[in-house]
Amino acid sequence: MQDIPFNQPSLVGNEITYLKEAIERGQLSGDGYFTKRCNKLIENLTTAPSALLTHSCTAALEMAAILCDLQPGDEVIMPSFTFVSTANAVVLRGAIPVFVDIDAQTLNIDPKKVAASVNDRTRAIFAVHYAGFPADMEPLAQIARENNLILVEDAAQALGSTYKGKMCGSLGDMAAFSFHETKNLISGEGGALTINRPELIERAEIIREKGTNRSRFIRGQVDKYTWVDIGSSFLPGELVASFLCAQLEMADEINAKRLAIFERYQKAFRQLEMEGRVQMPVVPENTTGNGHMFYLLLRDAKDRDQFISHMRTAGIITPFHYIPLHSAPAGMKYGQIGRADNDLPITNAVSDRLVRLPVFFGLGTQIETVVSIALKHFR
Repeated sequence: MQDIPFNQPSLVGNEITYLKEAIERGQLSGDGYFTKRCNKLIENLTTAPSALLTHSCTAALEMAAILCDLQPGDEVIMPSFTFVSTANAVVLRGAIPVFVDIDAQTLNIDPKKVAASVNDRTRAIFAVHYAGFPADMEPLAQIARENNLILVEDAAQALGSTYKGKMCGSLGDMAAFSFHETKNLISGEGGALTINRPELIERAEIIREKGTNRSRFIRGQVDKYTWVDIGSSFLPGELVASFLCAQLEMADEINAKRLAIFERYQKAFRQLEMEGRVQMPVVPENTTGNGHMFYLLLRDAKDRDQFISHMRTAGIITPFHYIPLHSAPAGMKYGQIGRADNDLPITNAVSDRLVRLPVFFGLGTQIETVVSIALKHFR
């Protein structure tokens, strides 16, 4: 039997054609023809007024942290159940990530915990859309408005998902996306920042271009460009952008295929959930997902580890996910636990119990093998 990976990158359209075209156009450095096409495609997919391609979601989050104008000692509220880049972006500005617990059903940040952790040092909220399902943005936006905070979507997993009829990427002041090869739309590495506050757009361009006003120069708005602000080299090269462009053009087809995989898994494990042996992802009310991830919550860490071992023996890779940031060495050094929590019990329990099943564009009929082998674990 052929091994089944957790993830496998796929060619879905014009990737090879566009790579050749990028080379023929004679510009491989960033912000060329394909970068600009990607920006427009992302704006269309998110309905955000501005999108800027970056070399990673990490870069987009770091740009967002700079645009929040974080100062040493400022606090940013975020879930502990997230990837390290969410917190690193804040720590690099000298600010403090304040970790709060997640909702037991959606695994997204709990707005009540956020509200209880706001104080006069709080400057922003970083809301992660876990598994592609949007966080509950309406109460988070209200908290942000009432306390003059910036609301950032960590939408790494959520391109194409919606909340109350609005696209992820248009729900906060800014949003960071990932095109890492484990995501729905891929370029190996890659990311983007969408900006929904017009007054931040020009500065975002400057930060992305090493702190220079090069974009204004290219548009003919200044007669030379120079260093005007802090920034870094957040641009991807044109080869990355050309590959991504082909993927973005196929966004609807890619997400539809992943949603079909998600629905097949739902059907396969429904009886086990009714028996109380597993929990499946909960689709939050008034949201749509993009099929990014399918996970199971098993009874405890022992059951989860036995499941992973069982699947690995059959050649199927089913990894767990995040180690909570609040309990990581760097989390304990640089962050703090929110004032409404003691030890983030839901986050800890979810981290111990969660396992992810293979979801990728080319999975095809192999999903039946995954389902069959997985069900044997529970017999």
